[in-house]
Amino acid sequence: MKHKAVVLGANYYIGLSVIRCLGVNGVHVVAVDYSDKNTYGFYSKYCSETLVGPHYKKDPEAFLEFLIEYAKKQDNPPVLFPCADPYVEFLDKYLSVLRKYFLIPQTEENLYTKLMNKDTLRDLAIKHDVLVPETLTTDDENLIEKVEEIIKYPCLVKPVDSHAFVAKFRKKLFKVYNKEELISSIKLANKENIEVIVQRIIPGFDDHMYTFDAYLNQDAKITHWVTCQKMRQYPINFGASVYTQQKYVPELYEIGSRFLEGVKFKGFAEIEFKKDSNTGKYYLIEVNVRTTNLNNLLYKVGINMPYIAYMELTGSPLSPKAITSDKNLVFWYAYEDFLAVKGYIKTKQLTLLQVIKSYFRPKAYAIWDYNDPQPFIVFLRSLLDKISGKLFK
Repeated sequence: MKHKAVVLGANYYIGLSVIRCLGVNGVHVVAVDYSDKNTYGFYSKYCSETLVGPHYKKDPEAFLEFLIEYAKKQDNPPVLFPCADPYVEFLDKYLSVLRKYFLIPQTEENLYTKLMNKDTLRDLAIKHDVLVPETLTTDDENLIEKVEEIIKYPCLVKPVDSHAFVAKFRKKLFKVYNKEELISSIKLANKENIEVIVQRIIPGFDDHMYTFDAYLNQDAKITHWVTCQKMRQYPINFGASVYTQQKYVPELYEIGSRFLEGVKFKGFAEIEFKKDSNTGKYYLIEVNVRTTNLNNLLYKVGINMPYIAYMELTGSPLSPKAITSDKNLVFWYAYEDFLAVKGYIKTKQLTLLQVIKSYFRPKAYAIWDYNDPQPFIVFLRSLLDKISGKLFK
């Protein structure tokens, strides 16, 4: 392997899964983060180098220079893997510069941002005949009346830029039940200069959430794909996957391929859909343009997305492949799933018996790996320190 792989973000299990997916195939993996404190991805046996650089947000210019200087020292341009939304935003901002020194699947500037931004994503979905939940912007005339007539209560107040919203409010959105809560939520977001939209809630429990995970080559054609069904999320109802099964849903390929190939996307993308429990129709909720939380599940069922990208970008593309049967495997992020289960039981959305029954299945773990245990040990140690700190307070 002549080209190194540079993984941006090693303090979360997404980066760890990318490190493992590449390292297990003999790729020289360089893990980059802004701190080595509790950065458990650094401890993977598949990590060949670790680098601590400037903070991507506090000093992006310094971080850019840091990456360029590293790339200049290599005999061959490294392949770049951003493993969190802020890293994707950074990459998109400096894409034209970074492409001179790194191998990156995306060639169109600002496409990552267009797909991450809820406003532009909605416009692109409509353009390509993909259903999206009914949505209003906060500057729509007669907003309150339109919400009552079109959207109905309860409804969602969602950020256009998810990362900024989560960083401030520690949640992905506001669920509001009346006019007063709607006005209050919009004012709260405006006070922080965070743009929001108002959206209809698609009916259905969390197991009506599905994902279409795909890799598109440099011709913007899908070569690899798999579909999954969420079982539980955290925070409950409007959060990230914590217990998700691989589930073959051919309809999602029809919708997802039309959209991703239509916008000329290149590289890995994950579309999240929700199936309307009343109509059975699938609505596009959001698009992840970095490696998914479910990456280890995709790997375990036979689709190694990071390695697929690496091989194509270094001139040796792998044969196309899709998972067209159910493999009876689930992704499990135990720490947040236990928190989610508490919420589901408290709100009577699930019973304890239903939860217990769900655990008797083969699993693709978020952090634990029998062949690479050190990251889990580091994560567990930091978690116990965090818990003891709270108890001490």
